[in-house]
Amino acid sequence: QVQLVESGGGLVQAGGSLRLSCAASGRTFSSYSMGWLRQAPGKEREFVAAIAWSGGSTYYTDSVKGRFTISRDNAKNTVYLQMNSLNAEDTAVYYCAARSPGRPWLHPDYWGQGTQVTVSS
Repeated sequence: QVQLVESGGGLVQAGGSLRLSCAASGRTFSSYSMGWLRQAPGKEREFVAAIAWSGGSTYYTDSVKGRFTISRDNAKNTVYLQMNSLNAEDTAVYYCAARSPGRPWLHPDYWGQGTQVTVSS
């Protein structure tokens, strides 16, 4: 069993930065790929970024490439999402997810409760 708790969301002006954190409990954290997804009002949940269990491979949706960076610290059971150059289109609830191999990101093994990110223009 893995429990995920996000933090770091908030209100930021366009062009600003935020760093989201996702703290995981459970001894098998390093077994999962970790990802961030987001859901804007009236829209479907979408994939944002992911990192392999080893931290050696990262993946991003096109709209955040060059602006967001995902990282993980397996010793601290934590995954991060550094978000720079934020714009209004980044406004959403951001969810942390843990996925075992073969599962789609929209149906991971575990979800966090979500953290709100609001970008004011």
